[in-house]
Amino acid sequence: MTFTNSLELLAFHETAYTIYAAMIISVVAWFGYNLSRENAKSVFRIPFYTYMAFLVAGGVGHHIFTYNAIPWVSEDMTRHDIKPDATYTFEIAKHKWVGLPKKITIQCNQTIEFNVKSHDLVYGFGLFRQDGTLVTQMQVNPGTDVNGILDSNDMLWTFNHNGVFDMTSTEYSGPAQYSEDGKDLMLVKNFVEVVGCDKGDAK
Repeated sequence: MTFTNSLELLAFHETAYTIYAAMIISVVAWFGYNLSRENAKSVFRIPFYTYMAFLVAGGVGHHIFTYNAIPWVSEDMTRHDIKPDATYTFEIAKHKWVGLPKKITIQCNQTIEFNVKSHDLVYGFGLFRQDGTLVTQMQVNPGTDVNGILDSNDMLWTFNHNGVFDMTSTEYSGPAQYSEDGKDLMLVKNFVEVVGCDKGDAK
């Protein structure tokens, strides 16, 4: 089993955790049932311990099972061996994007490196679907090296679904990011478009 985007992963986790929560609630119901009985017997029997062991193994196993199935985890851990198909570098200063391309068009299954540099504050870099759900994000920290060159904040991301994505800062860096009526002044609509996938859009 593999997941090609965060929506698929969240759907799987939602199902797994719903079942797991129901099983945990059943333990509480078991205790409640036995406490309400006049001649209640101890529930600390072999079936009880077996059930609890199953819950522990299931909870731990779920995370072990999904760890390597998340594509961006292995990609991040082996990124030194990965050559991106394209790199986009831009900066942020005084709550404004600097050197930003008007729009980025990405072919399906391309691995892209985003390199964002901050002149002053801690910002974020995030891509969002049209329904507002998050695709990916990273923190953008300010700083310079000994030569005064801005520090890089970079990430790799492989796009597996068609879609048009908005970009904004995902870290609160003061009220200057927003207008008086609450509009996000760092929001760039339709910044990234992914084309060429057979799987449809990324909703």
